[in-house]
Parts: sequence; structure tokens; C-alpha cells
Amino acid sequence: MCRHIPPQQSGTHSARFIRRQRFATDGIFHPIRIEPYLLRTAEAHPDRADRLRELANITATTKRVLVHGDISPKNILIGPDGPVFLDAECAWYGDPAFDIAFCLNHLLLKCIWKPAFTEAYLESYAVFADAYLPHVQWEPATDLEHRTAALLPGLMLGRIDGASPVEYITDEADKERVRRAARAALHDPPQSLAALRALYREQTEL
Repeated sequence: MCRHIPPQQSGTHSARFIRRQRFATDGIFHPIRIEPYLLRTAEAHPDRADRLRELANITATTKRVLVHGDISPKNILIGPDGPVFLDAECAWYGDPAFDIAFCLNHLLLKCIWKPAFTEAYLESYAVFADAYLPHVQWEPATDLEHRTAALLPGLMLGRIDGASPVEYITDEADKERVRRAARAALHDPPQSLAALRALYREQTEL
């Protein structure tokens, strides 16, 4: 279990250096996150393989802050002082775009699983982005948003055709809707999370 630390309270340069040293866990993060979600997906989609490998390399080599590595709705509890994140077994000092994209991906995929709640999921997606980005202090927020919008479709496709597919999207037509949206975004990456949200809505409509 780890308690959320607001970015503005994340410590001095020396504290960040200590975290970077302590969580230099590339040997864990790569095989359980980058390999199954991006590199294995590249094997299934040869015409998007170069882009997926590029995203894998960017994610692996971007070192900004402490990353949880498994931020999904089921791993977030609401505590008296704010959210508490569970299951940080692959915590890693790296690219925060991964955490943002990983969580937003769950919200987008659940639009396919529970279409009656699509508007609520998409609203949650927007609220998440709007709440997170103003607190980014370690780099320009637009840089982080661009990386997140680029990475998210790779993770989306990875949950369909990678080594760790979601268990709740089983219908082939539904899988194809996700593939259509993810592949379109990989081909022509949106420059913002809002643009990606709009593309996903357009590409997954029946």
C-alpha cells in the first residue's frame, strides 16, 4: 500500500535522487509492463510495430518521477486524507505518462464493456486529466500530456492483442472497435488527451 503524495509535496532534489536510486527497478518494470503491453503487441500488429517499439523506448528511457505502475480503479481507495493506492509491486522511477495512460485506458475500455455508462466513463476520463495536469511541476504539463496521449493507444491495443488482454472484452466485434481506435491513434497521434477522447468516441461508435 502507498499513500498518494501530491506532486508539489514530493520533496527536494536530494529526496528525488534517493527515490530514483531506490526505485531503479527497470529489471522488474520492463518484463511486466513494457514487454507484455507494447513489445508483444508490436508482434501482433507488424504495420504498427515501429510505433509501438518507439513508445516502448520512450517510456523506458524517460526518467521523471516515482511511478506506481498499476494505477487502475480497483487499486485506489478513498481515504480521509485523499486517495490511497494499493499493489505497488512494480513501482519504478520513470515516466508518469505510464500511470496516467494506464488508468485512463481502463476507463476507455469499460465504455465497451458497459456501454450504458459510456458518458460517465468519458466524463471521469476528462475529470482525471483536468485534475492531474495542473499539478505537474517537474516538466511542462503539455510535454507530459503529449507523451500520455501517444502512449495510451499503445496500451489500449495491448489490452486486446498483447500478453495481458482484459478479461471482460470477449466479443470479436468489440475487440475490433478497440483495435480501430487504437490503430488510428497510433498512426496519427493526437496532441492532447481531449483529442484522443474524441477520436476514441468516433472510432468505437457502432
